[in-house]
Amino acid sequence: MKRILALIISTLCLAGGIAAKDNSVAYVDMAYILKNLPQYETANEQLTMMAKRWQKEVDALEQEIRVMTTNYQTEQIFLSEEMRQRREEEILQKEQEAIELKRKYFGEAGELVKKREALLKPIQDEIYAAIQELANEKHIDVIKDRSSDPGLLYMSSKLDYSDQLLQKLGAK
Repeated sequence: MKRILALIISTLCLAGGIAAKDNSVAYVDMAYILKNLPQYETANEQLTMMAKRWQKEVDALEQEIRVMTTNYQTEQIFLSEEMRQRREEEILQKEQEAIELKRKYFGEAGELVKKREALLKPIQDEIYAAIQELANEKHIDVIKDRSSDPGLLYMSSKLDYSDQLLQKLGAK
């Protein structure tokens, strides 16, 4: 009985090893690919310009708050209680406005995130379609991103399909 069980286990291990050997694996370097795609660079430049413009708006509002606060602190002694409360409320309102503006532009569901999605999703879709096409043509079962695999210590250059993927994407 033990021999039959051992034979079955060794047969399954051997069959599993053969099946695993039939799977072909390839790698692409997504950082390299994105760096060499002009449309990705253009999208990144647009995002950077928008972020800078929006940050200038936020900075201007924060500067306005600093000026209001400084003026209030210097004039506070001469103001009536009612005037002090009104100025403090104005400052708090401006601070809240700044928080909302930051959230609008840079928050989790902010304009920058939405714009990034709109600009980069078509590029990502194009890349993934090209990866699938390459996998079908070359009969590759698994394609991994070597730029995001910290466990990858060595890889034969035969397994790197980055340049072929770039050619499919019409770059380089």
